Amino acid sequence: MNELAEFKEYMKKRTKKFSHDCVKLALSFPSNMLGKHVQNQLIRSSTSVAANYRASCVAQTIPTVIAKMSISIEEADESEFWLEFSKDEKLSEEKETQLLMNEAHEIASILIKSRLTLQKKL
Repeated sequence: MNELAEFKEYMKKRTKKFSHDCVKLALSFPSNMLGKHVQNQLIRSSTSVAANYRASCVAQTIPTVIAKMSISIEEADESEFWLEFSKDEKLSEEKETQLLMNEAHEIASILIKSRLTLQKKL
């Protein structure tokens, strides 16, 4: 397996784990109106990170790869927001939430660098 294929597999696994971890956290939120709203938003955004990254791996053209990767970046940033919001509102434990916020930020940073590399090829 070449370096690019290994990187893609690594990021597929990493983004999927991030999604699972966010879903597990979100399912622990209180069942009140705010808890349900943040739960739904976090589940949607975090699973979109992995789904769109995976889509970028099978895209046919570089512009399509960039577009899908850009969605993953936006969704990682949105996930980071909802994690921070859940921490601020005391819907979740600070330590676990901070770890996921860091992971969202790292994933976005990695994908931004990948996107810049692809944009230079255009």
